[in-house]
Amino acid sequence: AQAAQPPLALRIRVWRPTPAVPLKMPKNKLGGNKAKRAKGDAGKVKKELEFKEDGQEYGQVARMLGNNRCEVQCFDGTKRLCHIRGKMRKKVWVNQGDIVLVSLRDFQDEKGDIITKYMSDEARQLRQYGELPDNVKINETDIMDGDLSDDGVEFGEGGVNMDDI
Repeated sequence: AQAAQPPLALRIRVWRPTPAVPLKMPKNKLGGNKAKRAKGDAGKVKKELEFKEDGQEYGQVARMLGNNRCEVQCFDGTKRLCHIRGKMRKKVWVNQGDIVLVSLRDFQDEKGDIITKYMSDEARQLRQYGELPDNVKINETDIMDGDLSDDGVEFGEGGVNMDDI
């Protein structure tokens, strides 16, 4: 027993005009289209402080060399050419003056790999625990002293006379 269908004239949709008041789009509270793709801020997540083990050493980044490499002054007195590991690339930005944990290489003492970057509060905690020397400067990019600096800028003893200009 099939149900009787209404005639064709009743099955056709009738066009109705849109309402006079247009519908509003919701306000964007985040920003542009890049904000929708952005992940949550990873800096707010508290992680456990990572101490050094055998084959690792603390150091401070002396200068950035490019190509994910940098020169690190390790706290055992050795200056090493270090490579930033792939897991940290584009997620954790390493800058000059940062305190890092370097994994040493068995076959090359002058080279290493950066495996962790410590935030300034974590570096202060490491100094309180006695892991870092007391004379280390945290949050300072100018870690070179006077004559050791290779930036090529020298200042003379006399000042500039404004009348000569």
